[in-house]
Amino acid sequence: MPKTVTKTKEVSKEAPKAKEQFISAVGRRKRAIASIRLFAKGKGEITINKKPAKTYLPDFEMQKIINEPLNLVDLGSKVNISILVRGGGKRGQAEAIRHGIARALQKLNKDLRKTLKVAGFLTRDARIKERKKPGLKRARRAPQWAKR
Repeated sequence: MPKTVTKTKEVSKEAPKAKEQFISAVGRRKRAIASIRLFAKGKGEITINKKPAKTYLPDFEMQKIINEPLNLVDLGSKVNISILVRGGGKRGQAEAIRHGIARALQKLNKDLRKTLKVAGFLTRDARIKERKKPGLKRARRAPQWAKR
């Protein structure tokens, strides 16, 4: 008679940890797309693609762009933000993050909408690269004309 082996699963009796509540939003600019998670109770930490914001975007100008909506409404040190960004260049990514943070702040507090709208942070900058046309060198650059 063959031996039968029975496997038992260990069942954890601990309750699953309650996940933190967050507000999600999406920001876009050129080819960059930023997914924002804004945690209402925080210390002002910003992580971009699982790295601190100062490591991911070390340029002062890019950090300023990211922090503009937070500084405008004085919530920079009261919320934590987790960001996943992809596509585009660093400048496009920074502006996509700014757009997403502004949208998340608007969801957090409806009264902030007017302030953010006047500053232009809720408007998606729709300018993208124009496609190349046939017969031209770039989108609008024509070949140099030669008389002979």
